[in-house]
Amino acid sequence: MSRAAPAPRDLSAATTAGHAVRMPRIGAHMSTAGGVSRAVERAALHGCETLQIFTRNANQWRGRPLEAAEIDRFRTLVAEHGLHPVVSHASYLINVASADPALRQQSMAALVDELARADALGLHGVVLHPGACTSGTEEDALALVAEAIDEVFAVHPPGTARLLLEHTAGQGRTIGYRFEHLAAILDRCRSPERLGVCLDTCHLLAAGYDLTTDDGFAATFEAFERTVGFERLFVVHVNDSKKPLGSRVDRHEHIGRGFVGEGGFLRLFADPRFERLPFLLETPKSKDIGKPNAIERDPLDEENLGVLRRLRAAAGVDVVPGAGAR
Repeated sequence: MSRAAPAPRDLSAATTAGHAVRMPRIGAHMSTAGGVSRAVERAALHGCETLQIFTRNANQWRGRPLEAAEIDRFRTLVAEHGLHPVVSHASYLINVASADPALRQQSMAALVDELARADALGLHGVVLHPGACTSGTEEDALALVAEAIDEVFAVHPPGTARLLLEHTAGQGRTIGYRFEHLAAILDRCRSPERLGVCLDTCHLLAAGYDLTTDDGFAATFEAFERTVGFERLFVVHVNDSKKPLGSRVDRHEHIGRGFVGEGGFLRLFADPRFERLPFLLETPKSKDIGKPNAIERDPLDEENLGVLRRLRAAAGVDVVPGAGAR
């Protein structure tokens, strides 16, 4: 299966004493309650280096228009706090694998809107679940996804945001739980340079890809490189799993408390193939910590971010004199 190489990743390196530091950037999905710029403030409060948001309500088809002043404030705050990259996650309602004509058209229209919002905000990507079979085979659904993406790209011209297909846990009739599924979609699309991939550690484990042993980790990412390729990987969701290897159940757990364990995340930090990629938390938030629109520290976010920082430090970083961002 052929793989056309995308444009190089625009991910900045940190610097230490004039040297470039090659290390994954740590951040989290933050609430946009009160406006998209509020998510940037929440990320800064928690010391995030990268950020993921929803640009619209993830459980509704219609989204409130983004006001010009809010877009400007968002872009200004992102630059001020040095957050990079910033991506959005598409609505959970979108299912471009559906064979149902009405749902399919509604999903494609919503995806066009997601990309338009991301471009307006200057985001680097939109993370999308490939969807679920509503009829037919997985192969049929993969073809439908590729066709839908081609139609969406025909309507929405290239912008700042790449569409990032997320590997899934394989729960129910969802597709995208095998690396071969992602490769098939990428191979079928007419504009592969506008696409990329997002991996999720919880989903990987649930789908049967082992991260918990050295041999399992090596085999998992040998398979990924062979079928998809690291040049297509732009985002990693770092979530532990409430369910064991191969469960096909998507249940996120706090870092180190689940079946991935600290060892799995330590292997990611120590692997140079993941250097400078954004590592984004999607772990459960604290409940009842204050008013919905308030900018407050979330104890659970602080705990999970702290564990990731400790593991990154334990894995060490590669300091390269004179090296710059790729």
